[in-house]
Amino acid sequence: MGHVALPDDSADLAHGTPRRRGRRRGGGDTRAALLDAARAVFAERGYDGATVRAIAERAGVDAAMVNHWFGGKEGLFVAALDLPADPGAVLAEALPGDPEHMAERIIGRILRMWDETGGARLATLLQSVASHEVAASMLREFIAHLLVSRIMSKVAPDRPELRATLAGSQMLGLAIVRYVLKVEPLASADHETIVALVAPNLQRYLTGPLP
Repeated sequence: MGHVALPDDSADLAHGTPRRRGRRRGGGDTRAALLDAARAVFAERGYDGATVRAIAERAGVDAAMVNHWFGGKEGLFVAALDLPADPGAVLAEALPGDPEHMAERIIGRILRMWDETGGARLATLLQSVASHEVAASMLREFIAHLLVSRIMSKVAPDRPELRATLAGSQMLGLAIVRYVLKVEPLASADHETIVALVAPNLQRYLTGPLP
């Protein structure tokens, strides 16, 4: 995900004087401009502080283009981060049902999504996070916004922020060992085995007692 870097006018952005690019017509250029602007604005202001209007102004396009291309701010955020799994699809499958088996559903769904791309997009994302502050900042926002507000607020009995970071550490650790480092036997283990081994620990982070 090397493209999760500041746009070409990052030098201007760093000094608080973004370069206006003028209005753009619809098309691929508009979408690309919105993605560049979103990465900069989300990194600067966080998810809650970033507005559709501010992103559109940074990109030099009409704010209606955000809805046209991405369906709203959250869709734009996910597209800008270039996640290897659609969080909306994961949540749609994971949230319904018994909360005490949520971890099994989350891990199973994410493994299927990660394996569909051979883990390539996931490895690129993790490497980008390690070397680019913009990508790291956006991933922190993703954990804070989606994990806390969309999952933990519904299932966590207490300390949702702590539980979200613990759950994130579990999933990122699994991702690094299986797809980036490719350490055996985890790298080639089947999904059923991984779910059986990892889900109990993730479930404790989600709903179990914490010391």
